[in-house]
Amino acid sequence: MHTIATPALWGGFTLLVLALVALDLGVFQRKAHRIGLKEAAIWSVIWVLLSALFNVFVWREFGKDRGLEFTTGYLIEKALAVDNLFVFAVVFGYFAVPARFQQRVLLWGIFGALVMRAIFIGLGAALLARFHFVLYVFGGLLILTGIRLVTQKEHGVDPERNPVVRAFRRLVPMTDGYREGHFTVKEGGKRLATPLLLVLVVIEASDVVFAIDSIPAIFAVTEDPFIVYTSNIFAILGLRSMYFLLAGVIERFYLLKYGLALVLVFVGTKMLLSDVFKIPIAVSLSVVLGLVACTVAASLLFPRRSRPRSDHPEFPPGASLKH
Repeated sequence: MHTIATPALWGGFTLLVLALVALDLGVFQRKAHRIGLKEAAIWSVIWVLLSALFNVFVWREFGKDRGLEFTTGYLIEKALAVDNLFVFAVVFGYFAVPARFQQRVLLWGIFGALVMRAIFIGLGAALLARFHFVLYVFGGLLILTGIRLVTQKEHGVDPERNPVVRAFRRLVPMTDGYREGHFTVKEGGKRLATPLLLVLVVIEASDVVFAIDSIPAIFAVTEDPFIVYTSNIFAILGLRSMYFLLAGVIERFYLLKYGLALVLVFVGTKMLLSDVFKIPIAVSLSVVLGLVACTVAASLLFPRRSRPRSDHPEFPPGASLKH
């Protein structure tokens, strides 16, 4: 499969990502704290600017088409990531994760997502290079996912029924409450997991499901593994700050799921038609932008009636999360 990337470019980008994550983890987020709106906004802008600078690099070095492919792939991943934010909110609420520990979970969760996405993208690229019919499989999968997104119950996430949660509780010894942001602690001469580790495992498991949707969607835009990987990774890197920026208003975008569903159906159809008619990348970018923008605007212009919400207090030390 043709790619614009040389081994040096792959290595350089990987080192850049590791440096950014290490800087965030080791310097800016060493102390657990509640992420405020101002801090989330600043970091959201930083990640978007870094993505834009990389896009400029791709555009200048490899041409307009590759630049548009990166932009479209980045926007698709960003749009689909909104569903991740709903899941984050449900998981944090269900496990009553204190606000000051949430950023730690998301930071390590995103680090794990970077590794998993690299594996998934590598497998996807290898399959497409060897078996052309996989393109049609991806296209059909995206259309079915789009239909399911519209027909399924709204954000019907129930951690209690999650097999990962059940298996973890059965197999891993746990403490009864949180231990100041630690994932494991040593108590009574034994190493025990804290509920925060369970939350991290649930977040990672949910990302596997989202990767199955989002990665084929970007392959509909470009088959260059480097463009797929870089656009996906840059979108993920800003996901944590995006969550804290939108956490208070995310429920207002209630029509966005219809826009995301149409995006998935569109890119799936684009895949199925790829051997008959290639939809120009500029058209794809316009369609994705238009669908997301229209459904976000409609959600804000026509707000639904507010529904009662249950506030989740911070989890008190010593209370039980084992059920």
